[in-house]
Amino acid sequence: MTSSDETRLDEQRLEALRQSSVKVVEGGLDGAGLRIGVVAGRFNGGISQRLLDGVLRRAESLGIGNADVSVSWVPGAFELPIVAQKLCTSGSVDAVICLGAVIRGDTPHFDYVAGEAARGIQNVALTTGVPVIFGVLTTNTVEQALERCMDDDSNKGAEALETAVETVRVLRRWS
Repeated sequence: MTSSDETRLDEQRLEALRQSSVKVVEGGLDGAGLRIGVVAGRFNGGISQRLLDGVLRRAESLGIGNADVSVSWVPGAFELPIVAQKLCTSGSVDAVICLGAVIRGDTPHFDYVAGEAARGIQNVALTTGVPVIFGVLTTNTVEQALERCMDDDSNKGAEALETAVETVRVLRRWS
């Protein structure tokens, strides 16, 4: 599912804002020279792998070489934040992307794992100042997860990489 016309950013209004006296800070999608860490969950690992494939495909078109991407595998979504934190504090990456899938089942386990993974990932970003991107699919069904990691432009892993690059670039413009 994609955004409807009502929720999309109006590019004409944005361009008018750029032309006004308002200071508009944007990041762009030039990934050249950026070092990206990826932390991926093995639980629902087929989904994580497809998301990672999306990251790697998109990296090339953004100017990010394979040597500038590092991938760490962890047991599941709950373990993503601790490894993301280690990467952020190591100084070896400009941004971290956390990939995984938490698929709703018949128990409240989904709510605890998805919520705590999201909280932990955001906490790492806020405490380290390094962009940490939430690329964890939280879906009701396996089919919904598979729809979001297709081998096309709708892959949420690719979208997570774009988010990482743009966020790094915005932060650097404010430095």
